[in-house]
Amino acid sequence: MEALPVASWQMWLTFATIAVAVGFYAAGRVSMELTSLFTVGSLMVFFHLFPVTNAAGDVTLSTSQLLSGFASPALFAILALLVIGQGLFISGALEGPTRFFARIGSARPVATLVATLLLIAFVSAFMNNTPVAVMFIPVLATLAGRMRQSPSKVMIPLSYVCILGGMTTLIGSSTNLLAAGIVESIGLAKISFFDFTIPGLALATVGLIYVFIIAPRLLPERETFADEMSGAGKQYIAQIQLAYDHPLVGTTSIAGLFPPLKEVTIRMIQRGETPILPPYEDITLQPGDTLIMAATRQTLTDALKSGSSLFKGLLEQNQSTYYNEPDTSKDDETEEDGRPSGDLTLVEVVVAPASRMIGRNIEQIGFRHESGCIVLGIQRRSRMIRSKMNDIRLEDGDVLLILGSRNNVHALRLNRDVIPLEWSATELPDLSRSTRARVIFGITVTAAVFGLVPIEVASLVGAAFMIGTGVLNIRQASRAIDRRIFLLVGAALAMGTALQGTGGAAYLAQQLVSTLSGFGPTVILSAMFLFVAVLTNILTNNATAVLFVPIAVSTAQALNVDPMVFVYAVIFAANCSFATPMGYQTNLLVMGPGHYKFGDYLRTGVPLIVLLWITYTLFAPWYYGL
Repeated sequence: MEALPVASWQMWLTFATIAVAVGFYAAGRVSMELTSLFTVGSLMVFFHLFPVTNAAGDVTLSTSQLLSGFASPALFAILALLVIGQGLFISGALEGPTRFFARIGSARPVATLVATLLLIAFVSAFMNNTPVAVMFIPVLATLAGRMRQSPSKVMIPLSYVCILGGMTTLIGSSTNLLAAGIVESIGLAKISFFDFTIPGLALATVGLIYVFIIAPRLLPERETFADEMSGAGKQYIAQIQLAYDHPLVGTTSIAGLFPPLKEVTIRMIQRGETPILPPYEDITLQPGDTLIMAATRQTLTDALKSGSSLFKGLLEQNQSTYYNEPDTSKDDETEEDGRPSGDLTLVEVVVAPASRMIGRNIEQIGFRHESGCIVLGIQRRSRMIRSKMNDIRLEDGDVLLILGSRNNVHALRLNRDVIPLEWSATELPDLSRSTRARVIFGITVTAAVFGLVPIEVASLVGAAFMIGTGVLNIRQASRAIDRRIFLLVGAALAMGTALQGTGGAAYLAQQLVSTLSGFGPTVILSAMFLFVAVLTNILTNNATAVLFVPIAVSTAQALNVDPMVFVYAVIFAANCSFATPMGYQTNLLVMGPGHYKFGDYLRTGVPLIVLLWITYTLFAPWYYGL
C-alpha cells in the first residue's frame, strides 16, 4: 500500500466538505445549483490557500483540476444527448413508437410496462445505457400517462433497469470495460464477454424484482407545475365538422358510443337544424354533421401531434366561416389547412374581466383574424355545455384552448381581452422534421454502440446536426440543457478530484483492508462490495473502478483467493450508482422528466444497494467456492 499523504488534515477537511455537500443535497432546502456552486467555490478557495504538494514541493491539486469536471467528456455527452432527445420530441420522431406502445398498453398497461422494462434491461446488456435511456424516456412517459400515473413513478425505474442490465456483460457498461482494461494491464487473464454474466444475472434478477414491486411504492407521485395547475381531467368543448371524405362518415353508434372516438364524449350532434342529444341509439354519422364533443387537453394535443384523420375538421372549423368578412389572413404565418405555420404552441388563455369578448361568440370576436391563433376549445366550469362553438357566448373566466405560432402566442401577453396561462404553453412537434431527427439519432446511436467514435463525440456531433438541419433551433436546444445537471456533475467531479488528490480515497481503501485483515475472504469481499457501492455514488463509477481494481487484486492475492472474484465484486459494486443523481449518466437523464429531487434517489437507491450487497454476499461464496 502507498503511504498516506503528509497533509492528512487537508484530506479530513475534504471529507467534511463532501459530507456537508451531500447533507445539503439530501435535505433539499437549498437548491442543487447553489449547493454545487458553494461546494466547488469552497474547495477552490481552500486548495488555493492551502495547496497539496508532493515531496518536491510541486502543487498536485490545483484549482484548474477542480474545475476540469465542467469540461468532462461524460458531462458533454449527457448535455448533448439531452439536446438530441429534445430534437426527437420537437420533431415528433418518436410519436409512432410511443403510440404503438400506448396502444398495446391500453388494455394491460402494467404488463406492458413490465415487458418494456425487461426489454430495456436486455438491450442495455449489449448497448451503452445512455442512448437506451434516451430512446425509452418518451415511451415510458406515454405508458405512465395510460396508467394515469406521474412520470416520477417510472423514470427512476428506467434508469435502474438500464444499470442492472449493464451489469451482465462486458460491454454493458463503460465501467466494465475500464475494469477489464486495468485487469489486463496488471497481467491477469483477459475478461471475456460473458465471464461474469451468471452472478450479474443473479444481481439483476433481484434488482428487477425490487424495481417492479418496491421502488414504485417509494417514489413520489409528482407532477409538473403545469399539470398541477391545469388538472389532468379538465375538459374542453370542441367540435368537428364532417366533410364527405371524413373517416367518421358512416360510423354507427354502438351502445350509445362511437367506437373510433374512445377518448372523447359526444355531447351533441348537430344535423342541419336538428340537434341530436344522447343517448345515441343506432345513429349513423352523415356528411355535414357537426360533432360537439368534450375532450381533455391531452386528447386534443395527441390528436394534433399524430395528425389523426379522425379529428380532421378540428382546425377547419376555425376558418373564414368564423368571420364576418372574407378570410384575408392567409400569409406566411398560415398554411393551406388553416393551421398556423412555424413552431406551433398550444396554450390556455382566460377571458379577462371587462373583456370585449364577453357576450360574443367565436365567430363574432374574429380571434384568429386579430391574433393569428385558432380557438380549439372552450372550457367552462359552471355547467355542462351542449351547443355549437359558434353559439357559445363567452363569459369572464372561460378558458380557451389556443393554437398558434410561437410568436403569435407570445404576443397574446399584450392582448387585454385574454390572460395567457404561460405555464400551460406546450410546443407541438413538427412532423415534417421527424425523418431528419430519426436519421441523426440512428447514426449517433450506431456510432456510439459500435465504438466508431467515443459517445461524447457522437452525441456532440449529433446535437450539432439536430440544430444545423433545422430539427430544432438554438432556443429550443438551450432549453434542453439542464443547469442542475451541469452544476451537479461539475461539483461531483470536483469532490472526486479532491478526494483522490488528497489521498482520501486511497486512505479509505487502505483502512478497510487493514481493519478486516484478520477476517476471512467472505467478510472482506462483502465489506469491499459495500464500501465501493457507497463510494461510487460520490465518486464517478469509472473513478471508483480505477481506484479499487488494483486494491481488489492485491487483497485477493494476499488472501490466496482467485483475484477475479474480488475484481467482479468491484465491477458490480461500482455499477451500484443508484443513490445519487450524479452517480450515473442515466440517473441524470431521467431527473428532469421525472421531476426528481436529490432525496428521491436516496430513498429509492439505498435499499437497492443494500439488497444487492446482501445478494452478492450470499451468492459469491457459494458460486465461487470461497
